[in-house]
Amino acid sequence: MNPVTSFLVFACVLAGLAIGNWVNFYLALVFFAVAIVIGLSLKMANVWQKFVILRMGKLQSVKGPGMFVIIPIIDTVIAVIDGRIQTTAFNAEQALTRDTVPVNVDAIIFWHVNDAEKAALAITDYRTAIDQVAQTSLREMIGSSMLAALLSDRKDADELLKNTIGAKTAPWGISVGSVEIRDVALPEALQDAMSRQAQAEREKQARVILGSAEAAIAGKFVEAANTYAGHPAALQLRAMNIIYEITKERGATILLPSTMVDSLNPSMATLALALASKDAPDPEITVRKAVA
Repeated sequence: MNPVTSFLVFACVLAGLAIGNWVNFYLALVFFAVAIVIGLSLKMANVWQKFVILRMGKLQSVKGPGMFVIIPIIDTVIAVIDGRIQTTAFNAEQALTRDTVPVNVDAIIFWHVNDAEKAALAITDYRTAIDQVAQTSLREMIGSSMLAALLSDRKDADELLKNTIGAKTAPWGISVGSVEIRDVALPEALQDAMSRQAQAEREKQARVILGSAEAAIAGKFVEAANTYAGHPAALQLRAMNIIYEITKERGATILLPSTMVDSLNPSMATLALALASKDAPDPEITVRKAVA
């Protein structure tokens, strides 16, 4: 009973009690009868509600929102339909994909009643029916999809479920706003296999990249070798630069083959050592000439 009806009923009952005590008992019965009629006939629907009313077994009208009156006994409110957006969670456990992989899928559907008459008269319990239809459609979608597509193309799967469920619920006056797959759970053994596969793919890609880098480096070395072959002085300068870089560290001892020292021109090597000693104070550097 809505607040307005409750207030009017309460007022009539109080008036009947007062008249019965102070005026006339039979007149008080009239007020009691009016209170009963008001309680049975005066209805109020909220803005999101629809009242489906039958009159002697036939559809009389769909009322709401606001205040309205029905005829007691003759009229019957058989359903109060909520027109707001509803959510229903559903799932499919151990459903096989097209490539025979068992998966557990959780999803949620957003729907609302757009025709209260059909929702009340065309089906017994539309809420239970929506849940059953959603689960059946989800299993059909999983059975017709490959696992890779199910994992990667979530939006396509959501749209397919929306259209499928919406086509089944439209005769009941129910519109499906959207369907969202929340989770796709795979067996642990399959997860481990997929993890190893992904790791192998990354390892393969890393080896390919490393091989490309090695090929590029080898090409650069060939270019450098050709350059040094035509310019022996450049090779000597490069060797002296390497010695200089090594001797920058304190306490370094370098062993050079006698043939390498001869090819570097010992006087120039001495100059490089002197420069290194100037940059690093008090170095303990000994260049030993190994007898070949």
